[in-house]
Amino acid sequence: QVQVMESGGALVQAGESVRLSCTTSGLTFSHTAMAWFRQAPGMEREGLQCISWNGGIDHYSHHDQGRFTISRDNAKNTAYLQMNNLAPGDSAMYYCAAGSSYFCPAPSAFTIWGRGTQVTVSS
Repeated sequence: QVQVMESGGALVQAGESVRLSCTTSGLTFSHTAMAWFRQAPGMEREGLQCISWNGGIDHYSHHDQGRFTISRDNAKNTAYLQMNNLAPGDSAMYYCAAGSSYFCPAPSAFTIWGRGTQVTVSS
């Protein structure tokens, strides 16, 4: 059974940083593209960034204005999202998703999702 699990969500103040982690089981992590999405209340889920098996990065959105960085450690079966200089508008549930191949697909193609981790940014 394939599982994706996010962690690292927090309540922080504007300007602070958070690093989210995403671990998987039941799939060959080093062969799988991984992505981060977010969804704020009343909003559609928004793709942020995707990282291919070998570290190539696709930006699904430019709303983060260079403040977010996706990375991965294949030895630890873990993907990360480093978020800096957070603002209240970044408050959302953040989701990790696993692709079905080595390379990043279109955001709508992801079918394996975690349950999300909440990030709340106070002003």
